[in-house]
Amino acid sequence: MDSALLVHRLHFAFTVTFHYLFPQLTMGLAPLIVLLKTRALRRNDETYNRAARFWARIFGINFVLGVVTGIPMEFQFGTNWSHFSRFAGGVIGQTLGMEGMFAFFLESAFLGLFLYGEKRLSPRGHWWSAVAVFLGSWLSGFFIVATDAWMQHPVGYAKAADGSVQLTSFWALVLNPWAWWQYAHNMSGAVITGAFVMASVGAFYLLWGKFEEHGRIFVRVGVTAGLIASVLQLFPTGDGQGRLIANNQPVTLTAMEALFASQPGAPLVLVGQPNVDEKKIDNPIIIPNALSFLTYRAWKAEVKGLNAFPEDQWPTNIALLYYSYHIMVGLGTIFIAVTIVAAFLLWRGKLFQNRWMLWMLLLALPFPYIANTAGWITAEIGRQPWLVYSLMRTADGYSKTVSAGNGMFTLLGFMGMYTVLAILFLFLVRREIEHGPEGEPIPPEKFSGDSFREEHEAALTSH
Repeated sequence: MDSALLVHRLHFAFTVTFHYLFPQLTMGLAPLIVLLKTRALRRNDETYNRAARFWARIFGINFVLGVVTGIPMEFQFGTNWSHFSRFAGGVIGQTLGMEGMFAFFLESAFLGLFLYGEKRLSPRGHWWSAVAVFLGSWLSGFFIVATDAWMQHPVGYAKAADGSVQLTSFWALVLNPWAWWQYAHNMSGAVITGAFVMASVGAFYLLWGKFEEHGRIFVRVGVTAGLIASVLQLFPTGDGQGRLIANNQPVTLTAMEALFASQPGAPLVLVGQPNVDEKKIDNPIIIPNALSFLTYRAWKAEVKGLNAFPEDQWPTNIALLYYSYHIMVGLGTIFIAVTIVAAFLLWRGKLFQNRWMLWMLLLALPFPYIANTAGWITAEIGRQPWLVYSLMRTADGYSKTVSAGNGMFTLLGFMGMYTVLAILFLFLVRREIEHGPEGEPIPPEKFSGDSFREEHEAALTSH
C-alpha cells in the first residue's frame, strides 16, 4: 500500500473514531431525556425534572465536543481526500449539507432553549424543546448514515462527462434501503450507549450512597432502554443489515466470517483466529450450518467463500475485519445477557440492593463504546478496497499532492489536540457527576482510591 494512502487512511480513521465517541452518546441520551421529561410532565414530579436537567448538561458537553471534533472531518474531504470529493461531491454534498443544517441550527438552537430557557417556557414548551433536540440529533445522524450508505450501496446517480457522479434522484438517496437498515442498526447502538451510561451513573450513586432517588431512576430507565435496544440491535436491525451485505457485498460477508472456501452448510465461527496466509481458521469453535441458515434461511445453503472472488476484490485487512465483527457481535450478546439479568432483578424488586449487579452495570460503561467502534470498523473495512462500492477504489480517492510526511505531521498534531480535549471532557463530566442532579458535590474522599477499594471489598464479603 502507498505510504501516503496509509497515512491518510489512519488520519481519517483516528479523527472519525474519536469524533464518534460523542455523537453516539448524544443520540442515545436524546430519547431518554424526552422520556424523563415526559414522566416529569405527567406526574408533575420535580425529581424527574432534575434528572432530565442533569442528563441535558451531560448531553451539552458531548454536543460541544462532537461539534469541535466533527468540523475537521469536513475539511479532510478537501485536504486529504480531494479526488474522492471531486468524484462524489455532487451526491454526498446534499446529505452532508443537510446534516450540518440540522446539527447546527435545529439541535443547537433547541438545546440552548432546553438548557437555559426553562424559566421562560411553559412546562409543555420545555418538553417540546426536548423533543426538538431529540429530532435534531436523530435527523443529523440519519443524513450522516445516508452518506455512508450511498458509499456502501450507490443509488440515484449518473456519471458526468468529467468522470464525476451527479445526483439524479434525491429521494433515491434518502430512501436507499441500505441507509434505513444501517440507520436503525446504528441508532439502536447509540441508545445502548446512552442506556448503559445512564445505568452506570445510577449504579455509581447507589453504590456510594449519594443521590439515591435519582440513582434508582437512572438504573431503571437505563436497564429498560438497554434491554430493548440490545434486542433490536440483534433482530431485526442486525439481521436485516447482515442480509443486505450478503446480497450486495457477498465478499464482505465471507471476509467477516473468514470463510476461505465455498461450502454448503457453512458453519458460524464463535471463536477462532483467521490464518490468511494458509487460508484457514485456527483453533475454531463453530456452530455447524448456522451461517448458511442466518444468511439464506436454509441450513444447507451454499455460502460463497473468498476463493470464489478475485483477490483484488477482497477486503484489504481480513484479520481486522474478522476481529472487529466478532467483538461487535460478542459484546452485543453480552449486553443482552446483562440487561436480561438486570431487568429480572428489577422486576423482582431486588436490583437496587444487589451490589454485584450494580457493580456490573458500573463497570460495563466503556463496552458500548467499544462495540459501536468495532461496528463502524466492520462497515468501513468491509467495504474495502472500494471507497464508493464498485465505482471508486480507495487508492484512487486520496489527495496525491499531500505527502505521507505532511499527513503524519497533521495526524500527530490532531492526536495532541484531541488528547487535551479528552482530558477536558473527562474533567467536565466528572464535575457534573460529582455535583449530581441536585447540585450538591460529593465529598472528594468519596472519589478516592481507598474509598473505591473499601466499597469493592465490602461488596465481595457481603456475598
